Amino acid sequence: MADKVIYAMYDDEQILLRGAEKLVEKGVKVKDVFSPFPIHGLDPVIGVKNTRLGIASFMFGCMGVSLALLGMYYFMIQDWPMNIGGKPSMALYMNIPSFIPVTFEFTVFCAAHGMALTYLLVNKTLPGMPARNPDPRTTDDKFVMELRASENHAWTPGELTAMLESTGAIELDQKDI
Repeated sequence: MADKVIYAMYDDEQILLRGAEKLVEKGVKVKDVFSPFPIHGLDPVIGVKNTRLGIASFMFGCMGVSLALLGMYYFMIQDWPMNIGGKPSMALYMNIPSFIPVTFEFTVFCAAHGMALTYLLVNKTLPGMPARNPDPRTTDDKFVMELRASENHAWTPGELTAMLESTGAIELDQKDI
């Protein structure tokens, strides 16, 4: 059996936020909201959990520190040891103070690029990945709330549509997926 998806479009983010609050109070599960900018206060209302992007950033930063230290060890001690300003090149710990800026910058580089790629992969927004945006107007000035009939067993699609109309939706669309 195909699942029904109902999309409700709104003109104003505050109307959408109040509408989502009303629906959640009645026990309706909101699947997703598409908007041109973040709507402050919406995440806890519709049940969006905090991301683990900070943990991923820390892991990418640790990888950056490790690669920087490994690179310094290989380049400055194993591959091509050089006497720069009288600094000894017999052990890594003797060279680390000189290369703290390099280590810091490489850590930031790896963390930033790793977070960006992780974000794009998790949201499936890399080039070539299919878009999930139900209406292109949500990238300009409209807001769309998505409800799925399979997640709201207590109501029929008609009842869900009536509830969405009462929240101030300007346009409704139903699709079978």
